[in-house]
Amino acid sequence: MVTGIDIIEQQLRIAGGLGLDIQQEDVKVLGHAIECRINAEDPSTFLPSPGKIDNFYAPGGAGIRLDSHVYPGYSIPPYYDSMIAKLISHGKDRETSISRMRNALEEMILTGVKTNIPLHKDLILQDKNFCKQAMDIHYLEKHLLKQLEGAEDKA
Repeated sequence: MVTGIDIIEQQLRIAGGLGLDIQQEDVKVLGHAIECRINAEDPSTFLPSPGKIDNFYAPGGAGIRLDSHVYPGYSIPPYYDSMIAKLISHGKDRETSISRMRNALEEMILTGVKTNIPLHKDLILQDKNFCKQAMDIHYLEKHLLKQLEGAEDKA
């Protein structure tokens, strides 16, 4: 999203023996993008949630892209990875990208199975450190551990 280059197309070109049709100097980074991987799983326990999708509405609009294979009536099998979509937002800066992602997650409808949409919408994209980009690869596990410790203190 930040380069406008279809990486999959380039991979297929290479696999087909055609080589890249771009040069390094053609690659320009513009703006900021965020990807939320939408999984069919319980947002609290992270256990898979196979089953039939009752309703599905894909978000859209400026700077929004959804890569998915699901549709109303689709049955999510229990045998594979639980990822069912990649929701990507792009904007001129991080703040715009986050705002667009929040709107897209609000707009997205997926019923019939549990998903991690609430985790993205209500936890990660509301976290001040995430919004300031003050995190590392252990961000989510640390954040969830703090929440768990806080819940134990209240009990």
